[in-house]
Amino acid sequence: MNARLESTASAPAALSADQQIGQIAVQLPGATAVFRRLKLDFCCGGQVPLATAAAEKGLDVNGVLAELAALQRPSALPGVEEPGALIDHILTRYHDVHRVQLPELIRMAHRVEAVHRANPDVPAGLGDLLEEIQQELLSHMQKEEAILFPMLKSGGNPFVGQPIGMMRAEHTDHGAALDQLNALTHDATPPAGACNTWRALYAGIAQFGDDLVNHIHLENNVLFPQFEAAPAAAAGCGSSGCGCS
Repeated sequence: MNARLESTASAPAALSADQQIGQIAVQLPGATAVFRRLKLDFCCGGQVPLATAAAEKGLDVNGVLAELAALQRPSALPGVEEPGALIDHILTRYHDVHRVQLPELIRMAHRVEAVHRANPDVPAGLGDLLEEIQQELLSHMQKEEAILFPMLKSGGNPFVGQPIGMMRAEHTDHGAALDQLNALTHDATPPAGACNTWRALYAGIAQFGDDLVNHIHLENNVLFPQFEAAPAAAAGCGSSGCGCS
């Protein structure tokens, strides 16, 4: 997986009504969905300040800014390791966020592929790949939420290693899918002359990739080991399968 782990808090970029709407769309993943709903043209008409674009639509620019500010999510990993609190963080910071990220990325990917199909740099098949990632990730998160996380929150049990092993295997599959995504988008680097939609798409893909790596890291390296070590420690003779205890 070619993405980074965040270890220190980074201040979100300041939003301003004087910024061009296209600039905000590219720099703030998720902003495109807000602009589409408000019918603000961030692609062809993205060279005007947000204040001007909002005024032309009769919108309260402060309300728009507040909605955009809600998209600025912390990138620092949490210091907490207690299972219940860590699981709650994973659910709100990653599970909920992935469910919002992917539909907009899929929509933009299909749009870019359709509009720029004659461009040799177009990421052909990107929308389909993102749909596959969404399907696998939604299934994975549902299994964690319905089975594994409640089990861990209750303290685990001697058989918890099996569902943890399944989740680890699926994490490996997610990593392989991220590698495909990075290869298809040249590590989320838009070509020269890319339109705002294309650039916003790749900015969103970069954020999604970083989020998914951090998400998997917290589960594989912080949450799961707290429960995988317990059966071996309780076995007495050092063999978790001998049954002497």
